[in-house]
Parts: sequence; structure tokens; C-alpha cells
Amino acid sequence: MELIRGLAGLKPRHRGCVASIGNYDGVHLGHQQVLKELAARARQLKLPATVVVFEPMPAEYLAPAAAPARLMTFREKFQALAECGVDRLLCLRFNAALAAMTAAEFIECVLIRGLGVRYLVVGDDFRFGHGRGGDFSTLQAAGADYGFTMQGLSGVLRAGARISSTRIREYLAAGQMEQAAELLGVPYSLSGRVMYGEQLGRTLGFPTANIALKRGVSSVRGIFAAAVHGIDGAAHYGAAYVGERPAVNGKETHLEIYVFDFSGELYGRHLQVELLHQLRGDAQFASLEALKAQMARDVAAARAWLKQQALV
Repeated sequence: MELIRGLAGLKPRHRGCVASIGNYDGVHLGHQQVLKELAARARQLKLPATVVVFEPMPAEYLAPAAAPARLMTFREKFQALAECGVDRLLCLRFNAALAAMTAAEFIECVLIRGLGVRYLVVGDDFRFGHGRGGDFSTLQAAGADYGFTMQGLSGVLRAGARISSTRIREYLAAGQMEQAAELLGVPYSLSGRVMYGEQLGRTLGFPTANIALKRGVSSVRGIFAAAVHGIDGAAHYGAAYVGERPAVNGKETHLEIYVFDFSGELYGRHLQVELLHQLRGDAQFASLEALKAQMARDVAAARAWLKQQALV
């Protein structure tokens, strides 16, 4: 998949496409329905399938203190969109200029002069432009004026409610990993490069791979039974922790994973950790001995759950 950074990155060869626009945070089953239609129309019209996203996401720019936790980093989103058959990803920097752009200006600048859109696929609840002033009917009218075709898709329902990134965040915050996975289509995962830590886990008898999470707020925290990818081509399993590490007065959110029956070095590797089942929430401990005893219980609980699922 080709990454195009900003309108300045658009070349004449990028004009003429089937496009979709949105945050695509999580690339959940609802998003996947839109992307499936996008790819099908692109093949039919023999045009590239192009997705337009924003960095930072609009809510992160407009109200950073109240912005929701990200489900995905940009890298994770890029990979997920590529796996859904997207040919080009146009990433627009969301800044003051873009925030001030009216719906009509966005259509003219991005869709017409920038991309030369021939066919546009969006969710029927899509809003855009300054003050979220543009909607599906705005795009329909623009399509009639500029000569592109519009298609709006209604959301995918699960348990009588629409699948949304907000609903997934609520499940994750409540530790309901299985319910979140049903809406995502895959287990919720976090990824990153293994870095050197304080080696506290090694001292306590449970050496962990430490990954800094490059996101302002995490959707999850606590102890999880987990699957790990990126070690040697096969899935490995273990117990994962996500949180600020209050036991050592930590400040930043980290992911730590104790990989069962593995003794090699993982520093520098890029790992993907699937959080399959929450075992408990985060907690403070009176001493390192108390933390060590709890870690032993957590590892045993993770092994038991994974064995019950026939994974180990």
C-alpha cells in the first residue's frame, strides 16, 4: 500500500480513484464492510482504492484532554488497511487550517482537485468539515455537481447495536476482551518494539519484554492472558501487563509480556501482543515480595485459562 503524506504529496498520477474517508480507528467489522465495498468498486472501475485518514485524529486536535483512547497507532492502522485491500492511504495532518475548512472547501480541495474522486464510499453517519457541517447528503449533492458517484453504507449490527470504535473502547475499559474481539473480528492487540527496562521482572523470577506504548491514553489496563507474534513466525503465549506500573512509581503506560517457556533475547524485536482475556485489573502492592507472589498467581491463572482454550 502506498502512503501519501498530505496534499503536497499528491501527484498527477494519484488523480482518479475510488475513495473513502474516516478515522478508521480499530478497523473493526463495520469499517471492514466499507473497505470490502471500496475494494470491489475499485476493481470494477479499474481504479485504485484510496482511504483518507487524519493525523492526529480530529478529536485529539480539537479537544486533546477529552480525546478518546486510540485503538490503534498509525502503524497498526496502516497495516490493517493494507490487509483489507487498500491501494493508497492519504494521511492529512489535522491542524488549524484543516479544522477551519468548510465541507464545500474540503470537497473542492481534497476530493476534486486533490484526488479526482470518481466513486466515494462512506458510512451513512459520516460527518466532515468545519463544525461537522457536511454529511452524506452534502456529498450526494457534490457528486451530482462534480460527476462522482456516492455510496453510503449503514453500520453493521451486533447484539442489536451498531459496531463502533466507541463501543469497542467501552468493552476494553471494562476488561471484556472477548466482546471487543467479536466487534473487531480479531483479538485486540498492542504492538511495539521491545526496549530495555528496569529488569524488575527478571529480578522477581518472571523476565518480561517491555514495550513502550506510543499513544497518549491506553484503552486497557490490567493483567491478561495473551498471545505473542513476532518472535519466530509461530504464536507464543504468556501473561501480559498494561499500565503505569504503580508498584515502581511508574508514570508512562507500558506493555510487559512474560512469554511462557521462552529464554531468548527479544530486545529490538517488533512484537504484536493479543490480549485474549483479562485476569484482573491493575493494583498497588505493599512490597516487592507481595508483587512477586501475585505475579506467580497471575502466571498460573493465565496458563490455566489458555489451557482451557486448548492454546497451550
